[in-house]
Amino acid sequence: MYYVEGKGIRTIARALNISKNTVKKVIRCDKTKFELTQHSRKKPALENHLGILHQLLEENSKEPLRRRMTARKLYQQLQASGYKGSYESVNLVTRKFRREREAKGKQVFIPLDFESGEAFQFDWGEEEINLNEKIIRVKAARIKLCYSRHSLVVVYPNEQLEMVMAAHAEAFKFFEGCCRKGIYDNMKTAVSKILGTERKLNEQFAQMASHYLFEPSMCNPASGWEKGRVEKQVGDTRRNFFTPILKGKSYEDINLQLREMCLAWSRSHKHPEFKDRTIFEVYEEEREHLIKYRGEFEGYKLYPTVVSPLSLVQYDTNMYSVPCEYVGVAVNIKSYAWKVVTFHEGKVISQHNRCFLRHQKIYNPLHYLPVLERKPGALRNGLPFKELMSSLPEIFTKIRNKLESYEDGGKQFIIILSFINKLGLEKVTHACCRAINAGGCSAKLVEQYLYPSIPIEEEEYKFIELKTQPDDDCSIYSKLYLKS
Repeated sequence: MYYVEGKGIRTIARALNISKNTVKKVIRCDKTKFELTQHSRKKPALENHLGILHQLLEENSKEPLRRRMTARKLYQQLQASGYKGSYESVNLVTRKFRREREAKGKQVFIPLDFESGEAFQFDWGEEEINLNEKIIRVKAARIKLCYSRHSLVVVYPNEQLEMVMAAHAEAFKFFEGCCRKGIYDNMKTAVSKILGTERKLNEQFAQMASHYLFEPSMCNPASGWEKGRVEKQVGDTRRNFFTPILKGKSYEDINLQLREMCLAWSRSHKHPEFKDRTIFEVYEEEREHLIKYRGEFEGYKLYPTVVSPLSLVQYDTNMYSVPCEYVGVAVNIKSYAWKVVTFHEGKVISQHNRCFLRHQKIYNPLHYLPVLERKPGALRNGLPFKELMSSLPEIFTKIRNKLESYEDGGKQFIIILSFINKLGLEKVTHACCRAINAGGCSAKLVEQYLYPSIPIEEEEYKFIELKTQPDDDCSIYSKLYLKS
């Protein structure tokens, strides 16, 4: 407008609605754009205290994060040494120091790259499921192959060591192999002690890694980005697998659903790097580079204890029954993910499904049968026998009902039950059925069917038959009744 159209400064300012000084500045400087230049402000009050401030900042940076002083605290310390300036000057120097030395507030994440079959990542997350029409919180173990991104999610009631080992067993069966390295955070179930850059592993966890032939690698503390693949999966699976809430009658049912979901996800989603292939197609390529699955590792936690006078052993907060002949004996408990097994001198003496409630007593009535021979009254009111009849086949209820008419019927029923520990439930059930079908009902008759070498006495089951059939006409009594 000035050079081509020949317009004056005032005309241009009026037409563009800007000041005349701006028009003059553009024309004189011959520039098309101006940028604001930041000038560093002088801090005359702080110059004499800069040395003290930098020393405080150096010392402060060596302290743990929770004990580091804020800029306000540093300002107060400078005031104690005679500083009369403003807080803003101290804050500017502090922020510049932390940007340069601590990189606080801005973390730099380095992209990671993995070869086929090189590593997997493991992490826990907390989710909600609907188990038997009741909403509960569970721990979800997530295992993800770093190269193909194929993954598995398994839920457990907690994240104890037994659950960690069980989750690995499920994952390696699912993947049909194992990677050369496993990446973890510093979970207490795997790491017993952190020694600088070194980690002292839990013995059972180290044995599991040795069995599956992979090398555990632990992240630095508070550095979840080092296993970012599985960290991202926590949010992905929560949105896609646990929303809406999963429903099932058992943990096995829930985990079967999750297994199918993981397979469907891998088959239907493209790989983030190999965009022309699905995750499952890349996994099929990676499967050839995995360490061959070597069979399940027997992952358990060993706990020594002594059997109480109630013939119970305690694990966590719960009590589990063992055969009464082991009362007062030192035994070992092997705690697995879903069961609790008690050993004595290498022999299994009891096995129960693991209970995840608190302060419960789990009984097996058969463990207390030898005591019933001395204390038969316990069959009626003994706590272990409250649910006995519902756990036995229906034939035992028939036997018990028939024996109630006998004076020693209770003792005979206890003798029949004692055969279960000796010969097994199936054989005793079959013998009871034969006894009922023959028309008899006694412990001796059941024993004779259990031990065929013992001759069966005829009177045991023929006592209910008439020796002489009646030959008189009894209809006369009906006639007498009608006449009366």
